Amino acid sequence: MAVVKKNNRVPNLDRVFFWDFDIDAMDFDKAYKTIIARIIERGGQDEIDEIVRFYGHEKVIKAIRDEIYFLPNYAIERALRFFPELQKEEIYSYLNRKDKPYHWI
Repeated sequence: MAVVKKNNRVPNLDRVFFWDFDIDAMDFDKAYKTIIARIIERGGQDEIDEIVRFYGHEKVIKAIRDEIYFLPNYAIERALRFFPELQKEEIYSYLNRKDKPYHWI
């Protein structure tokens, strides 16, 4: 049986943001899109600073702009406030559903 090496690299974020995950088994390097999206939706400036420190500014911007497939409207607005260099028209999650309602939320 192979031994799985646990990833010891963990950002300094409150566990409350990840109530629906087993945080001890989570690979924060592989789950970066989920982590960034969750913090954009629910975090404050301290949490944003921590993900920028942990992942790097360029990776966070790239994930928000090109890789996260869904963010609610309020999260897109928060992302624009946190990262003024972004344009709404560049964000994939905005373009993906610009004229599509998302009534299930």
